[in-house]
Amino acid sequence: MRYGATKTILVTGGAGFLGSHLCERLLEQGHEVLCVDNLFTGSRRNIAPLLDNPRFEFMRHDVTFPLYVEVDEIYNLACPASPVHYQFDPVQTAKTSVIGAINMLGLAKRLKIKIFQASTSEVYGDPEVHPQPEEYWGRVNPIGYRSCYDEGKRCAETLFFDYHRQHNLSIKVARIFNTYGPRMHPNDGRVVSNLVVQALRNEDITLYGDGSQTRAFCYVDDLIEGFLRLMETGPEVTGPINLGNPGEFSIRELADLVIELTGSRSRIVARPLPPDDPRQRRPDITQARAVLDWAPTVSLREGLMRTIGYFDRHLGANTPA
Repeated sequence: MRYGATKTILVTGGAGFLGSHLCERLLEQGHEVLCVDNLFTGSRRNIAPLLDNPRFEFMRHDVTFPLYVEVDEIYNLACPASPVHYQFDPVQTAKTSVIGAINMLGLAKRLKIKIFQASTSEVYGDPEVHPQPEEYWGRVNPIGYRSCYDEGKRCAETLFFDYHRQHNLSIKVARIFNTYGPRMHPNDGRVVSNLVVQALRNEDITLYGDGSQTRAFCYVDDLIEGFLRLMETGPEVTGPINLGNPGEFSIRELADLVIELTGSRSRIVARPLPPDDPRQRRPDITQARAVLDWAPTVSLREGLMRTIGYFDRHLGANTPA
């Protein structure tokens, strides 16, 4: 797909898993990229190959503080996204989602530019509707251990749409479902990285509950393509739009496939299910297909092989900077 003219683009959370892949793609398109990250979960190693590019600039900054720069577009990805990290400092997680959104929306309003919000399938909570369409309002516990992230992202969506209605701001909101691939943090507590790292080390593979809970896993390259296509739509398209792979797998099926692909000697061990952990999660991507002409192309087996290769090369050498 062809994209528009060369721009200067701000990516908050740009040194993170998704952000670094997005920065890379934007540079490949010829844009200038300002990567902003406080390196809480992001890593200099993720963006190390980009630092010598004259069109790439890294700024260490926390989005809960105002940022005064001149850019043409904003992708707001800043926020820890795994339970281990967002529950470490839940107050800061909520501040990052809410105050960070206010600061980036204020910047976009001042510059009169388009802004993208990386929202999440967590806005649906533990859903009673399956698969989840964008019209579903969700079922979220507002006072649980996951609420700092779930409710923070829901409030950020509210702010984006209020800025759109009140200030005529051009917004794009994507609801991201489980995504995996190279540059995931090995200790982020997310299921794919957990299983792959444990399998490569031949450690016990931990399944929470009986492993029957389901997820839909999207490879990172497919997701970033969805970001780019959504950002290129006209002002009539605001989202929210689900971006994820509609293929649904149980966590047990995922564990068995990881063991097969790694040739691991690991055994599977059950652990109690964490509070408010969704029993099932799968996107309805009807809108993404119709509006963006987008659907994932990388199968779970192929994506896992690429991810396993990355962790096999980097285990023991990828502690964040």
